[in-house]
Amino acid sequence: MGQSTQASLLLQKQLKDLSRNPVDGFSAGLVDDKNVFEWSVTIIGPPDTLYDGGYFNAIMSFPPNYPNSPPTIRFTSDMWHPNVYADGRVCISILHAPGDDPNGYELASERWTPVHTVESIVLSIISMLSSPNDESPANVEAAKEWRDKRDEFKKKVSRVVRKSQEFF
Repeated sequence: MGQSTQASLLLQKQLKDLSRNPVDGFSAGLVDDKNVFEWSVTIIGPPDTLYDGGYFNAIMSFPPNYPNSPPTIRFTSDMWHPNVYADGRVCISILHAPGDDPNGYELASERWTPVHTVESIVLSIISMLSSPNDESPANVEAAKEWRDKRDEFKKKVSRVVRKSQEFF
């Protein structure tokens, strides 16, 4: 069995598990039924956070050697957050390839391991929305605002939340 066949069976299983036992806070499905390597995910802004009430869409793309390598995740909804690049890509440690961080910010234990599932990845993103990490930001401007101009930051986030509701 090739690596990508194994990956595809694993992803089908995770999809089935999620449709049987949905997890609070997000929904997930395939972008196109013929391709199990591209998922469309909707993350609901976590209650009691600045993102509360938002519906944020993202695309999760899995490599053919999943679960040995992590997927990439990109918000297709507007997002303003220290750990999300301007193009929507999510930057959190569990999505970084296994091994030690060349920059010394992350422990190997915080990085990708094959035990992660779609569910654990999305739950990490939800917790990232609740508590941004401004130490190694993907969006420097958002991180600066989060630190120094919290009111500005809040305003921008409430704009992306409102915008996300229009499309829902």
